[in-house]
Amino acid sequence: GGKAFGLLKARQERRLAEINREFLCDQKYSDEENLPEKLAAFKEKYMEFDLNNEGEIDLMSLKRMMEKLGVPKTHLEMKKMIAEVTGGVSDTISYRDFVNMMLGKRSAVLKLVMMFEGKANESSPKPVGPPPERDIASLP
Repeated sequence: GGKAFGLLKARQERRLAEINREFLCDQKYSDEENLPEKLAAFKEKYMEFDLNNEGEIDLMSLKRMMEKLGVPKTHLEMKKMIAEVTGGVSDTISYRDFVNMMLGKRSAVLKLVMMFEGKANESSPKPVGPPPERDIASLP
């Protein structure tokens, strides 16, 4: 039920926070700008798409994630995306793989989609309310 789900989420959040601390202490990323903020954002995103709270994004979670972002992919494309992120050693994306991908220099398809989603959300605000009334003369 809800309480068990809440406990799972809390445990997962602690686990991801620990991994974030590892990245913060890693010399390799010491010159990365706004690292704490980036890691916090990655953690939010990852938790949003780790549907079974097992600390991994599997094929079904990735499928739902892509659909939610408005870029549905085929089964094969998603398998390729996962292989691209994990180096082909796993068929699920761990949080560590996810952060490595987002901070890495290589441009993985998934990274591009995630970055595009961020840009798409902050660009032009959608008009709110009913559309303005138009008379017949103004129609094309």
